[in-house]
Amino acid sequence: MNIMTVDGYHAKIEYDEELDLFRGEILGLNGGADFYGKNPQELRIEFQKSLQVFLEVCKEKGIEPRRHFSGQFNVRIPPALHEQLAISAQAEGKSINMLTQEALRIRVTQ
Repeated sequence: MNIMTVDGYHAKIEYDEELDLFRGEILGLNGGADFYGKNPQELRIEFQKSLQVFLEVCKEKGIEPRRHFSGQFNVRIPPALHEQLAISAQAEGKSINMLTQEALRIRVTQ
């Protein structure tokens, strides 16, 4: 996955074959914001412009620009995996929650 970061905001970058341009979509926003560019330098400039416009609109409308995350979500897994997770957590003297956090942290930092 190609991610570009500007001022603490992250965008997913993909190639749009029809337009022969790279497209960026800013992630984690209370709304949508995207941008296009021919190369990484142009993409970064357009990212900054798109972000600035989005933040100005949010300010005008009194909207928080970033989505709020509670820190809680439900995950449905097969019973056998649940059992394996519980046994592994117990063997390590940890909670299922702690073991899951560790696994997720490893995954998102790769």
